[in-house]
Formats: sequence, C-alpha cells, structure tokens
Amino acid sequence: MGKTNVPRPTESELEILQVLWQNGPSTVRFVNDELSKRREVGYTTTLKLLQLMHEKGIVARDDSSRTHVYRPALREQETQGVLIDRLLEAAFGGSALKLVQQALGNRRTSREELSQIRDLLDQIDPQEPRPTNSPNPDELA
Repeated sequence: MGKTNVPRPTESELEILQVLWQNGPSTVRFVNDELSKRREVGYTTTLKLLQLMHEKGIVARDDSSRTHVYRPALREQETQGVLIDRLLEAAFGGSALKLVQQALGNRRTSREELSQIRDLLDQIDPQEPRPTNSPNPDELA
C-alpha cells in the first residue's frame, strides 16, 4: 500500500493500533482492557471501533474461532509517516524545522533521545561533522 493509499486513522483508532502494534494480534477484551488502563472505555465501544476499523481495512480479523482476534493491517512506521506528513503540512506549513523546534521545545528530552537524534542527523548529512569546540546542545536545553 503506497503512502497515499494508507487510511488515516482517527485518534481512537490510533489508540487501538498502538495496543495492537505493541502487543500483536489481540482479542477485543484484551484491547479494551489495555485502553481502560488510560481511561474508561466500554467493551461495546471498543468492539464497534474494531469492527469499523476492519471495514476500513485498518485491521484484519481472524474469525475462525468464537473469539475474534484482530491484528493491524497497517504498518506502524508507514502510518506514522502519513500522519507526520499531514501534520507537517497542516500545522507547520511544511517546515520540518518548525515541527522539530515545537517537539523539542514543549517537553524535556532525555540525553538518550538527544543522542539518537544526533545520530539520525549524522546519518542524514554525514558531511557535516559537529565541531568539537561547539557547546553541548544538552546544556542549551
């Protein structure tokens, strides 16, 4: 499925997808129990959402037994890419810099995350080594 053909899940559908991506194929009961750890969600609400997601092609369902088991039909990384593209255009006018500034400026970023971000930037642009005498970005945050 190309990026343009990936269904755009709602917030509630994304919550369910997160459960499925983290835990693998799951029953409605399991998904509902996981969602209920964060906020109260009725079983029938979770069931209806999963049924709608199945109709949209967001999840696949194994109904070979009495208890249906759902699994994500969308890959996590591909879905995140579509959502980031949409957010980037809608909220940041297509500016990746504004998105990153907002993301890093709104919460405390751990040293480990900053290190991973630096490694990613080095992979994207390996010709630009950081000067050794530059200030530590951790000290600027």
